[in-house]
Amino acid sequence: MDAHLLHWILLLPLGSAAACGLLLRRRGAAAGILSIATAFAVAGLALAVLAGLAPGQTLAWQAEIGRLGGVPIRVGYLLDGHAALMLFVVTFVGAWIHLFSWGYMRDDGARGRFFGGLSLFMFAILGIVLADGLLMTFAFWELVGFCSYLLISHYFDTDFAPPAANKAFIANRVGDLGFILGIAMCLATYGAADFASLKAAAAAKPAPALLGFLLLCGFIGKSAQFPLHVWLTDAMAGPTPVSALIHAATMVAAGVFLMARVDFLLAPEVLQLCLWSGAAMAALAGLCALAQTDIKKSLAYSTLAHLGVMGAALGLGRADLALLHMAMHAFFKATLFLGAGSVIHGCHHGQDMLRMGGLASRMRLTFAAFLAATLSNCALPFLAGWYSKDAILEAAHGSSIGAFALLALAAVATCLYSARMIRLVFLGEARSEEARAAHESPWTMTLPLVVLGLGYSIIAGTYLGLPAAAVHVLPKPMAFHLGAASAVGLAALLLGLGALRFYGRSSGDALRDAAPGAYRALERRWMDDAYGWWIDRVQQPAIEVLAFLDLALVNGLAGKVLAGGIPALLGAASRRLFHAGSVRANAAWFTAGAALIAALLLGAL
Repeated sequence: MDAHLLHWILLLPLGSAAACGLLLRRRGAAAGILSIATAFAVAGLALAVLAGLAPGQTLAWQAEIGRLGGVPIRVGYLLDGHAALMLFVVTFVGAWIHLFSWGYMRDDGARGRFFGGLSLFMFAILGIVLADGLLMTFAFWELVGFCSYLLISHYFDTDFAPPAANKAFIANRVGDLGFILGIAMCLATYGAADFASLKAAAAAKPAPALLGFLLLCGFIGKSAQFPLHVWLTDAMAGPTPVSALIHAATMVAAGVFLMARVDFLLAPEVLQLCLWSGAAMAALAGLCALAQTDIKKSLAYSTLAHLGVMGAALGLGRADLALLHMAMHAFFKATLFLGAGSVIHGCHHGQDMLRMGGLASRMRLTFAAFLAATLSNCALPFLAGWYSKDAILEAAHGSSIGAFALLALAAVATCLYSARMIRLVFLGEARSEEARAAHESPWTMTLPLVVLGLGYSIIAGTYLGLPAAAVHVLPKPMAFHLGAASAVGLAALLLGLGALRFYGRSSGDALRDAAPGAYRALERRWMDDAYGWWIDRVQQPAIEVLAFLDLALVNGLAGKVLAGGIPALLGAASRRLFHAGSVRANAAWFTAGAALIAALLLGAL
């Protein structure tokens, strides 16, 4: 198959972004129509390419654009099994999120800017998906971070969105510093940065552990792993479709996709770090979700937990399971965020779950899709999430009992916070006027919920509806059997049913009423406190010392004394010696100069 369709897949969103930003910024409806049409066109082209790609077949294109120190700098595409799966997830889920945005952002005065940002983001993430090497990946990697900044700060006139966007941008730059150093080390070690050459070179000369650790930094930042996870929950300050597209389905999954693509560069020490960091993050984030009242922040902690599960799968050496969970998570977590957006829209932009309740009868379609995605999130057998999550639990049980225990705790926490969310949002009595006046969302918002929630959140685990080329790198769908993983899953589901009754006992939050100390411990942002202490007690005093030295030595001694004082002294001496206004003095200097020149000409000096 010719690679020319890949040019269209990559560049159409760029054209849409340029048109929305330059021509349609004040015409929100036209910008929305163009962006949505482009997203569905790209999804259609992607399906056409994947349909013509046989399982195991790759599609490549490359062009050299220059040389750096003798090393060729190339750009190109590599559509292999990993990229095929990510391409389908990004384009398919992204198209439905674009459609959802039409209804959700209908009354927003900056729709043109919003849809331009969505299209630009699609261009950036597709560049990561199709890139054939680390250099091109890094260029689009940085563009994805910029787009995330733009979309998180969409409500820039509020007091919460700009700090959240800055936090996301800075945290990702910290991780990207290690990533770019890893790319430099690849060039120094192997003389190449494209994936095919790196794989061949790594087979002959295994990569040093430091290289893997540096590349892992990019994954830690982009996929919100410990200790750079702090930005993801604050990123919920952006519009809900942004949370669904960037922070649930695509951007945070880019780190998992990258690590799966370069797993041949990851030494055993790197995998061990990935395993334990991911498993611990899954357990901790799942528990923290129990102490959130904002529906989007609760889902953000859920996303952190599932990203930890993917990281643990990578650490187990099962990149195939990490990719499988990435895809399944994209379907059900995008549905959950879109369902939360439908609820927020129906409740007149209220996000506090303690002020909701009773929405199941008022928003039946939203409730049905949200419930299906929630059950998939909880790994109910034979739903999409079960095929990937239980497979990872089973792999952990056979490799590391400690990691298995942490992942089992994460599975229990998932069922607990999911039951809490269903109980507080949809069941019981309405607890506010907004909840009592809630209404179902328009079809542009409910249709994506039906497709992603009542469709792919249920059936995707069997690979039904997925292109054959996209599932080539995935394991065969797991069959149900009794074992440690299934026992943990069933026990977690039973505890979730108990949580439904537990949270029905209180008009507020039952856990906060029953155990306020534990609730406060889970609610508190401990890593933010640690970063605050570091900045206030270590970084700021060090900066003040450096500022003092800068003022005293550079501006004072060097600037005023050395750079200013000495020339001033020389100028004063020159004025006294050469510009005294005395005829006798001028004649003496003239005679001395003439004698010096004569001596030079005669060779006496």
